Parts: sequence; C-alpha cells; structure tokens
Amino acid sequence: MKEKLTEEFVINLSKKKSEPEWMTLFRLKSYSEFKKIENPKFGPVLNIDFDDILYYKSTREKASDDWNQIDEKTRGIFCDLGVIDAEKKYLDGVSNQYESEVVYHKQKTEEKIIFMSTDEALKQHPDIFQKYFNSLVKYNENKYTALNGAVWSGGTFIYIPPYTKLDRPLQSYFRIDTESLGQFERTIIIVDEGAELSYIEGCTARSYSKNSLHAGVVEIYVGKNAKCRYSTIQNWSTEVYNLVTKRALVEEHGQMEWIDGNIGSQVTMKYPSCILKGDYAVGNSISIAFAKKNQVLDAGAKMIHLGKHTKSNILSKSIAADGGIANYRGTTKISQNAHKSIATVKCDTILLDNLSKSDTYPKNIVENDSSYLEHEATVSKVSAEKLFYLQAKGLTEEEAKELLIMGFIEDFKKELPMEYAVELNRLIKE
Repeated sequence: MKEKLTEEFVINLSKKKSEPEWMTLFRLKSYSEFKKIENPKFGPVLNIDFDDILYYKSTREKASDDWNQIDEKTRGIFCDLGVIDAEKKYLDGVSNQYESEVVYHKQKTEEKIIFMSTDEALKQHPDIFQKYFNSLVKYNENKYTALNGAVWSGGTFIYIPPYTKLDRPLQSYFRIDTESLGQFERTIIIVDEGAELSYIEGCTARSYSKNSLHAGVVEIYVGKNAKCRYSTIQNWSTEVYNLVTKRALVEEHGQMEWIDGNIGSQVTMKYPSCILKGDYAVGNSISIAFAKKNQVLDAGAKMIHLGKHTKSNILSKSIAADGGIANYRGTTKISQNAHKSIATVKCDTILLDNLSKSDTYPKNIVENDSSYLEHEATVSKVSAEKLFYLQAKGLTEEEAKELLIMGFIEDFKKELPMEYAVELNRLIKE
C-alpha cells in the first residue's frame, strides 16, 4: 500500500535516514512549496496523480562494494544492463542506485577524491555538503525541484580536489523496477580549481501499466581552470515522466560540457544549464532527443553568460517517428557585463513520417553590443531520393532509415564514451 505524501511522511523519511534537524526542516519547507506551486505553464501537459506515486522504496540498509553481497535479482538486472562489465573495463568508480537507494558503490582510483552517495555525504562531510546543497538549484524554483527537496533520496556526491585529473570516468546508474515508483536522486559535483572530471549517467526503467516519476536535481560547480564533462543516456520506459533540473556554475577559464541523450520516457522536460560566471568560461551542450509513438520529448539547454569573453555552444539533434513529438526549448542570454562573448545555437530536426512533429522554442538575448550570438534551425523529412538510392543498393527501407539516422546523429555519437556509443546504436536500432 502506498503512503500518501504528507508532512508526517516527510518527517518519517528524514528520521529513517537519521538526518540532522536542518535537513528535516528543509524537507518540510520544500513540501510546503510543492503544495503551492502549480505545474509549468509551458511544454507538455503533465497528468500526474501524486497520490498514486510510491515516494520511497528501500532495498537494503547500506551500499556494498562487493557484487556477491547484492541479492541475485538486483545483481542480474545490472549485469544484463552491462553495468558490471563496464565497471571492469572502463571506469574509475561506480555508483548504482536501485529504486530509492544506492545499493552498490565502489571507487577504484587511488586519487584522494570524495565519491559516495549523497545520503552518505550528508553524514560524513556535513560542512562541504551544506555549503553546496541547494545553492545552485533552489528548492522553490518549480514544482519538481520542491518535490525533490521534500523526498530526495540517493544520488551521487563527488568532490575532485584541486589539480586532480582522473584517468577514467566515474559512473552512476539509476534503475526503476517498481510500478508507479518516484525516483528523486540528488547529485552534487564539485570540480575544484585545475581539476578534471568525466562523469557518466545511465537511466532505465521497466515497463508497467501505470506511470512512474523521475524528478532528479543535479548541481555542478566547475572551479577556475577546471573541466567537467557530464554524459548521460536516458532510456526510461514509456510510462515515466522525466522532469529533471540540471545546472552548472562555471568559474574563470572553466569548461562545462553536457552530452545529453534522451531516448525513452512518456514525457521529458530537461534543459541542462550553464551559468558562465567567470571570465573566459566555456559551456557546451550536445544533445539528441528521439521521440516515438506516445512520446513527447521537450528538451534543450540554457546558457547564461555573466563573465567577459565567455563562449557557449548548443547543438541539438531531434528525431521524431511514429507520431512522436520532439521539441527543442532553450535560452541563451549574454548579459550586459559579458562583453566580447560568443554564443552559437544550432537545432536540427528530422521527421521520419507525416504523423510526427517538432517545434523549436528559442529564447536568445544579447544585452551588450560587443558580443555575438548566432542561431540556426532546420527541420526536414527523410529524403525520398536518399531512401530510393540506398534501397537500390540493396538495403531495406528500415535499414536505409537507420543508416540516415546514424549519420544525422554522428556529431553526438562521437562525443560519447565508446561503450555508450555502442549502447546508443542498439537503442536506436530497437
């Protein structure tokens, strides 16, 4: 039986996690705002029955660093997803969340970094946690940041010390396996001065007849001369509402890259953001959205230029098939004091049939006359001439379409880690 979301539920959740009083009060404050704030006025219609969501499901008391200590069912799921094999071959550390808690966590690198679940970071590193938590993404920004603030559980906390550069990526994987479950992880990443991090995120869910909800929050802090790359392939089932807030603050000469793939979900609203605070800061976002039948993917990026000589680039690739809707929605703002800054936005969409749709909703603002912003958008259908040519070479219509799609997203694929590029190929073929 599902417990309804109430003040009592929020208090009991905080008690169950043995949290300090300030976190309990924060959760209650967030819950109060969640009840007041309405759904977004823009984008897809959100028909979510909040009384039908399971807000927390624990699977074990504490995360293990030994797969043999994980129950056979859970271990089998992550094995089938390729997560265990990827850990052995490609990664410096992994954190795997099943339902509402991190169940497996292991750090291979000998560098003195902090890499743990966000729940553990609250207990083990309270000072640094409280400094960064809720500083970049405020709990009352929208209905779903407020909901996350009230019931957050799990997620990843990373701190990379100054001038530390990891040889291989760190990865987190999030899995929903229960009907109507809500997953509300909280991820905080701090890449200190001169440090570098490549972080990979994967997301999947089983298919059910009822809707599930994923409302995560990600806060990233990129220090002076630091670099962070955040790569994600989201392949939620078509019963999942994916409503995520992701934001990075970039200091002087820092670089932030979002590599963002959206394949699954019923509805996605996700706009990874960079606030280019320091002079010469750089923000890049490369994304794809592939919407099929009964899917609405409303995705894009936001770049806010505050420092001088800052640069941003948004490249968005959208594909729609079988009546799916794939929209680009984004904001690029060069502020009054961000002199001599450069921003480029390029949105390309390909429609695979007459039923599918795509719209572009850009918001471009330049507040000084020494900066430059360029926006280009194209929408096209699969060329009958190209299909005919490829079929004349012996390909079926489906094989020809697949080849054209792979060429269309090549710019995105080449930015992915190898194993994720292989996974993307498999997902698109399916």
